[in-house]
Amino acid sequence: MKRTLQKIAFFFEMRSFGVCSWWATKLGIQTNKVRLGFIYATCIGLGSPLIPYLIMAWILEHKHYFQFKPKKRSIWEL
Repeated sequence: MKRTLQKIAFFFEMRSFGVCSWWATKLGIQTNKVRLGFIYATCIGLGSPLIPYLIMAWILEHKHYFQFKPKKRSIWEL
């Protein structure tokens, strides 16, 4: 059982999705505060904040499929 939990923890540590660091840079605060906010929200919300977190992780992992900003074209590409 302990080995299985270690494998799960190792998986999430190696594939940290960067959701908290992305939010921290967008909000201009420290990453640790965002992580603590997610931890507290997960404890208070009985795990429900994990669903939006995983959705954000999936979007950040596959952001190259989405066009969040249109590419600027230069005059030479006309």
